[in-house]
Order: sequence, then C-alpha cells, then structure tokens
Amino acid sequence: MSAVTATPAADNAAALAHFAARLAFETDVSDVAADLAEGVKDVIVIDSRSQESWNQGHVEGAVHLPTREIATRAAAEIPRDVTVVTYCWGPGCNGATRAALEFAKLGYRVKEMIGGFEYWAREGFPVETLSGVTRHPIDALTAPVSGIACAC
Repeated sequence: MSAVTATPAADNAAALAHFAARLAFETDVSDVAADLAEGVKDVIVIDSRSQESWNQGHVEGAVHLPTREIATRAAAEIPRDVTVVTYCWGPGCNGATRAALEFAKLGYRVKEMIGGFEYWAREGFPVETLSGVTRHPIDALTAPVSGIACAC
C-alpha cells in the first residue's frame, strides 16, 4: 500500500478551499522581496523579534515591532490600509504566527511570511544590520544560485 495514498487526498472542492486559504494567510520570501524591490506601497513587513535579534540582522525595509508591543504600538505606527506581513526567525518558530494573530485582533489585513528571516537570508536577499546592508550567499537548497527567481 502507498504511504502517500494511505490517507486519500481531499476531494477537489476541499483542496481548492484549503490551498486558496493558505495563500490568503501566507506569502513567501521571494514574493515579499519582489514587492519590496518594486516599492509596493500597500505592503508593510513587520519583524516581530527581539531587539537583539533585530540588531543581528533583519529584512531590509522591515519595521521592528516585537509581538508583545503590537497591541500598544500598531495603531499609531502601522497604517490601516496596508497588508501587514509578519516574520520571525524561521520555520521552527511560531513568532510570526503570534504576531499575525495580534494584528488580526486589531483588524489589520495580515499574512505570515513563511520561511521567516532564515529563508530570507538563505535565499540571498538584503539583510540589514547596524553595520549596513549585506547579502548572504544563496543556499542551493532554497533557491537557484543564479539569483534568477525559481518561477514557481
């Protein structure tokens, strides 16, 4: 018996609902990087990590707003007419999910950047530190080393 089909795939209607919902709640680092590079104005990227983590490196152009401060600071600092994209360290961390939940509680349109800062850096996108902006070498397990988008 197949390990894949031991639990049957969902029917088409359920699959459509599930995958459409995932895209409504999530975005990836490549799409965020493309929007930032193009200067898209209706998306704002939020780094929900600690000050120490922010200082170590963050998405160039992101806003630092730790999760515990979202409820008290967001209304004054984050426009209501944007889509908020939250991120934290990476796939092993649910900090971006918690941050997205806080923004949702406040009525913001919000998505989580899957892969987080880890995949941002691993795909070679600009990382800002107190020393300036750098790029890490592209990890061949996460993106084409040519730097050309994967076109997925």
